[in-house]
Amino acid sequence: MLTMTPPVTIKDIQEASQLIHKVGRVTPLIQSMFLSRTVTHGDVYLKLENMQLTGSFKFRGAYNKIHHLTDSEKQRGVITASAGNHAQGVALTAHLLGINATVVMPETAPLAKQQATSGYGARVILAGQTFDEARAFMEKKATADGLTIVDPYNDPLVIAGQGSIGLELLTQLPTIDTVIVPVGGGGLISGIAVALKHAHPQIHIIGVQSENVHGMTASLQAGHLTRQCAGSTLADGTAVAMPGDITFGLASDLVDEMVLVSEEEIAEAMKDLLQRAKTVAEGAGALPTAALEAHKIAAKWLTDKKVVALVSGGNVDLERVAQNIEHFFDHDPTGHFVG
Repeated sequence: MLTMTPPVTIKDIQEASQLIHKVGRVTPLIQSMFLSRTVTHGDVYLKLENMQLTGSFKFRGAYNKIHHLTDSEKQRGVITASAGNHAQGVALTAHLLGINATVVMPETAPLAKQQATSGYGARVILAGQTFDEARAFMEKKATADGLTIVDPYNDPLVIAGQGSIGLELLTQLPTIDTVIVPVGGGGLISGIAVALKHAHPQIHIIGVQSENVHGMTASLQAGHLTRQCAGSTLADGTAVAMPGDITFGLASDLVDEMVLVSEEEIAEAMKDLLQRAKTVAEGAGALPTAALEAHKIAAKWLTDKKVVALVSGGNVDLERVAQNIEHFFDHDPTGHFVG
């Protein structure tokens, strides 16, 4: 009987981890006393991928993918579509490896992410109002100019790179019970799930998305790839209307549950991470904290458990931070943060 080889294996992730750690960072894992004692009654740890190179986990997958390109592909150059974090990961990797990079971003991409991407040396093109529109433009340009596409999530080498986070977690906290991960296209949670489930199949893996855009959740519920987008979201880094076939397959096999949070809950989590954990998180990076604070996760996975909430990135416009602070000041007549 033939057995299909999975698209990403633990060996792939181990090799990616060795490669990435030559240039990237092993990001901190810190305990949040606020989330541990006040919210969950468990031991909650924050994995601070907002402290990775480029301020996001995306550097890992981009570096692993581009490093494996042929000399001919590197010479022709690479192209990608991204709301910002993958863009920066590709741009910095291309700079480090001496490769030309073109990045197509939605016109709505945060200014800080546009500036950071061009600052790493990539050519930035703004096209479309959504990630999907930017992606469609990118695919046409890749064909026209002979550029190699570096997919932001639906690529085994990208997924393996993101999976290096899972290996770090197993070293930093060997007794993990529950891991909570932001989800957009699914590359991050797929890679982490492959690494963690290989070591400890009993680890409970939870994905979090915005109520406004949750293509992966809708697809898993339907049992097939489906599109879902009801509006914009603070979690712009996860605003993917439909996941890829590779990530969908891995998530179907390895992710235990998905939960959704509102825009207000995301904003609250961004504020609390800044105030209580002293860490800047973009909307996508705050999704796991939002799920915890909004009590979207059953107590049996949290109480007296070792819980990791991933802060996937911190690339947020200062204007957005200021607006969020002002929003909560306006809701509190004493002039102090609520919560």
